[in-house]
Amino acid sequence: MKNSINKTIDFVKKTLEHAEAGHDWFHIERVYKSAVNINAKENGDEEVVIFAALLHDIADPKFNNGDEEIGPIMAENFLKSINVEENVIAHVKLIIQNMSFKNSFDDAGFTSKEMQIVQDADRLDAIGAIGIARAFTYGGFKNRVLYDPEIKPEQHLNKESYKNTTAPTINHFYEKLLLLKDMMNTKTGKIIATERHNFMLQYLDHFYKEWEGN
Repeated sequence: MKNSINKTIDFVKKTLEHAEAGHDWFHIERVYKSAVNINAKENGDEEVVIFAALLHDIADPKFNNGDEEIGPIMAENFLKSINVEENVIAHVKLIIQNMSFKNSFDDAGFTSKEMQIVQDADRLDAIGAIGIARAFTYGGFKNRVLYDPEIKPEQHLNKESYKNTTAPTINHFYEKLLLLKDMMNTKTGKIIATERHNFMLQYLDHFYKEWEGN
């Protein structure tokens, strides 16, 4: 299995070599490490967790014209090329297809302990100090303003509304990041998320004070 993991790491690094900084190899590496740490306490299938964590953003729809099928297909084809068992490949593919935040607007579909572990690891990387950095990195990438007091956060009711938003980056805290703590699946994930959530609240408090020149 170690050889297969190393091959997967090499594949992901090469594929994401020029990716936007919030969705690059280092994001994958953090999710991978978090998933392994959570799995050590939650006892999922380690092979499925590792491959799903490493391949979950191999072709993020945000950077592929919204196409949600490219990533799962790329992951499937790669895992077949290194002779991973079919049942593992099928499970990993289902996790990649169903784990994103935007899919939480749909009726609950596939889930598994392994998906919950990888999903928690991915969501943890969206909050806390690194989550804040990633939010502003992506906002800059999309040329969005930091904050506009005249533009209020929205409560997105469906996937299309969430995907099509062009709101200031600060709004993203209220439209996604601050919601994630209560969406965690595992006991381990919930504990880590609480600390990171509180850090974001402190950050926002400072942000608004500084915005007013205080």
